[in-house]
Amino acid sequence: MFYTYIIYSKTRDQYYTGSTSVEVELRLKRHNEGWTRSTKAGIPWELKYYRSFSEKSEALKWEYAVKRQKSRAFIERLIASPENEIEG
Repeated sequence: MFYTYIIYSKTRDQYYTGSTSVEVELRLKRHNEGWTRSTKAGIPWELKYYRSFSEKSEALKWEYAVKRQKSRAFIERLIASPENEIEG
């Protein structure tokens, strides 16, 4: 399984979009442990959105589509959308 995810940093008031082949919760933990240079300054991060895919290429395609929007409003609509796999 592959995932595209969006995390949010209150510290920086910033969203970060990525994709991974590991479980999303583990990836979030790694971001919060400082494994990724580009997100280190935003610790702590919260998981706001994820979507799963059976193929890596699909997850990457969706990640790039989200990033191409360059729109906070687009990301916030995604977070509120039914395709968001976060329960609640």
